[in-house]
Amino acid sequence: MTFAHPWIVTLWLVPVFLLLWEAFRAGPTVAMPFDHRPHPKRPWLRRSLWLTAAIPPVILAVTIAVIAGPQVMGEPQIRREITNIEIALDVSGSMGVAMSDGTLRSETAVTSIQNFCKIRKGDACGLTIFGGETIRWTPLTLDLDAISLAAPFIDARKMPPHMNSTRIGAALRSCMGSLSEQEEGDRLIVLVSDGFSSDLGGGAARQIGQELSSLNIALYAIFIGSGSAPGQLYEVVAQTQGEVFAAHDSAALQRVFEHIDAMEPAKLKPAGARPIEDFSLLAWIGLSLLGSHLFASLGWRVTPW
Repeated sequence: MTFAHPWIVTLWLVPVFLLLWEAFRAGPTVAMPFDHRPHPKRPWLRRSLWLTAAIPPVILAVTIAVIAGPQVMGEPQIRREITNIEIALDVSGSMGVAMSDGTLRSETAVTSIQNFCKIRKGDACGLTIFGGETIRWTPLTLDLDAISLAAPFIDARKMPPHMNSTRIGAALRSCMGSLSEQEEGDRLIVLVSDGFSSDLGGGAARQIGQELSSLNIALYAIFIGSGSAPGQLYEVVAQTQGEVFAAHDSAALQRVFEHIDAMEPAKLKPAGARPIEDFSLLAWIGLSLLGSHLFASLGWRVTPW
């Protein structure tokens, strides 16, 4: 047992002094008419009376221990390691086109992102939207409800003209800048786009992939356009530990996000035992001593003479 305020334990000198004083003090002597008569020796009575007189100092010692804050080591705990996830969502004009099941690409992507955040509780997620420019829609946060509440305001059909093109490279570099500042946990980018990027040519895709790899950032690219995913996405992802997916309807997109969640499971690590307050032992001892003191006060006490 340890104490939260160990310096208070030094006050135990007071009950120790009282016990010693009770043991060695010379009581008052009063002449009684029967003092001349012989009396049998009863050492057990003397010891019993001393023990009953010693109960109050012991109760004081227990009280001091309670004030000092007794602690015991709790059970070893397991803490979830944070995974830092940046979600980059394409909001160019083509994202307002319907998918094979009739749902709009942007609306389906927003719904899937909301569901993905619900199953990643405990991780830090951020949302970045991009087209011709990049906008940090929601910064990295452990409050994933912020993303769920902010995502419905994204509508690819209502974006300004400068967002109509697609620049995946700029979006990835923006996400890299955010993730590189995170010292704890894994780093992950989930890219959702439906088109060919204008800034991944001329070796830019390979260079960005190498930058992601050097920062230990895994990239999962989800292509939700028509046909197969552009080769430039494979070129970027090949440098990381990620993967490229293609989804042409809402159900397939939801399965892709579930697959990514399974590929990046939550990691647990021991956090060690922490001291917790425990008054139970001292409380029972104190109550027992108090009951004994009250019982002894009925007769087992030193007479005043």
